Amino acid sequence: MKNQNKFSLIKKLIHVLTPPEKWQFTVIILLGILFGLGLHVFYISNAISYISDDPKVCVNCHIMTPEYATWERGSHGKVTTCNDCHVPQDNIFRKYWFKANDGLRHATIFTLRLEPHVIQIKEAGKRAVQENCIRCHTNQIHPISLRAINNRSVADQTEKYCWDCHRETPHGKIHSLSSTPYARVPKLEPIMPEWISKFIEEEKEQNK
Repeated sequence: MKNQNKFSLIKKLIHVLTPPEKWQFTVIILLGILFGLGLHVFYISNAISYISDDPKVCVNCHIMTPEYATWERGSHGKVTTCNDCHVPQDNIFRKYWFKANDGLRHATIFTLRLEPHVIQIKEAGKRAVQENCIRCHTNQIHPISLRAINNRSVADQTEKYCWDCHRETPHGKIHSLSSTPYARVPKLEPIMPEWISKFIEEEKEQNK
């Protein structure tokens, strides 16, 4: 009886979602266009690169240039990647859930050009960075201080973060695009496929 109810619900759902016959071709075309646009956005945004831990991925967005430059030239640039500090490392599920949420928010902000000139870390990001500071530097923290940090809630207004004292580590005191105007960072891969670039160049040569 339960199976019959499930099948009837599925049939009703399919019936509701199936467009009238005269609209089916139009709907298929529109779905194809939307799917193609989705794939194109996925490609030009280099979305697959965000799965990795490569620091070069962070400069897919030009606004992260100061952060990349200050990290690379600081002490942390020799031993860490961006994700070592900014993404939870306690388990793989939390890590990629955090990356997915953070990445979607960043992509939305940068696509709509809502990014601030001075980047401010969010509460979830603060928790992740604090956890990773402690994870890497446990041997350098006095046991009493470590116990106090671990027992204190992040929501506690009296909490002191590691960077409250270590203000210049690793990105310096000032965070803005104008703080590192001549920073050299990896060049982004061209969005346009090579065969299209060659075709355009050949067309230009022929029209001269």
